[in-house]
Amino acid sequence: MNQNRGRRLLLGVGGGIAAYKSVDLVRRLVTRGFEVRVVMTRAATRFVAPLSFQAVSGHPVRTELFDSEAEAGMDHIALARWADLLLVAPATADLMARLAAGMANDLLTTLALASEAPLVLAPAMNQVMWRHPATQDNLSRLVDRGARILGPGVGEQACGEVGPGRMLEPAEIVEALIRGAGPSSLEGVRVLLTAGPTREPVDPVRFLGNRSSGRMGYALAESLADLGARVVLVSGPTALSMPRVHERIGVETALEMHAAVMSRVADCDLFVATAAVADYRPERPADGKIKKSAEGLTLRLVRNPDILSEVAALDPAPFTVGFAAETERVADYALGKLRDKRLDMIAANLVGGERGGFERDENALSVFWPEGSRDLPMMSKTRLAAELAALIAERYRERHAAST
Repeated sequence: MNQNRGRRLLLGVGGGIAAYKSVDLVRRLVTRGFEVRVVMTRAATRFVAPLSFQAVSGHPVRTELFDSEAEAGMDHIALARWADLLLVAPATADLMARLAAGMANDLLTTLALASEAPLVLAPAMNQVMWRHPATQDNLSRLVDRGARILGPGVGEQACGEVGPGRMLEPAEIVEALIRGAGPSSLEGVRVLLTAGPTREPVDPVRFLGNRSSGRMGYALAESLADLGARVVLVSGPTALSMPRVHERIGVETALEMHAAVMSRVADCDLFVATAAVADYRPERPADGKIKKSAEGLTLRLVRNPDILSEVAALDPAPFTVGFAAETERVADYALGKLRDKRLDMIAANLVGGERGGFERDENALSVFWPEGSRDLPMMSKTRLAAELAALIAERYRERHAAST
């Protein structure tokens, strides 16, 4: 029997070009056993006809708050009570602003206020609108109230620009909903995650660093949040936008990252170390810029703390997931780190090749734990993060169940 059959999902469709994707979204949801009712904003009807949604859902589509014919069968309060889940896709910038402000000036926003069902948003808008501080403030307010955010994706947009703001594909949204409702959910789990590189100062203008962009860590932070986790991100310097997490703590050096992690690790259930932390730092950074004079320059380096090992050695320790970027013998080195550092899981990848690794949009991972392993093939980092998050949640839940 389909485990999702009988789940009642209310889909709100906002007025954006991505509304055309939502017809396929309804079809896929129905195929997976959801009963779907659709509510459209007036602007949404300019992009897609309500009849299209009625055809794939099998139910009349609501567009007006005051509809005498619809009220006779199911008023807006009853519709709000009917839903097990309220999904808004596409969630435009305007819709997010109105939802964040608690407005009820059309049927969809009124239903959102009147419903106690979980709220899930799939944003879709121009990349500049997405990055705008007003949109990010609205996003933070909605997340703080418990809304779950799916996406947006990054890529070419209908306006011709490229960046974050694309609505996730219908298949991705459906899979995220099913993961979030299933045994891999991390609802209420406190996650502490590190991401990005560190910079170790040589002098006021130079530093030792690495090629990590932070993309994999940021994508994984968002995927874990999509599963319901309360994610605190400790990030080295990156050019990435603020991810959808509970809190982001910016650091620069390995010592700063170490201090940030150790001050918060007691409050986490799950620790994920995706950051590319420098193993060494200059012993004595110069106070002023080092001038080019001699033919050579010698720097004395000293070891940085091993954050991952320290966290895994705590008693009690959180469920600890490490990362390993290797140029050869990936499995051997990863299994050695898993054993020597007493980790619960480790995700390893090959860097320096023609595909995947640092500064790329795609990657592949080999994931190991004491009882087994799984290979995640080459795919986009966004999709890979979702796959890895689900696997981490699966292993975390199994460990949690075994200890209770």
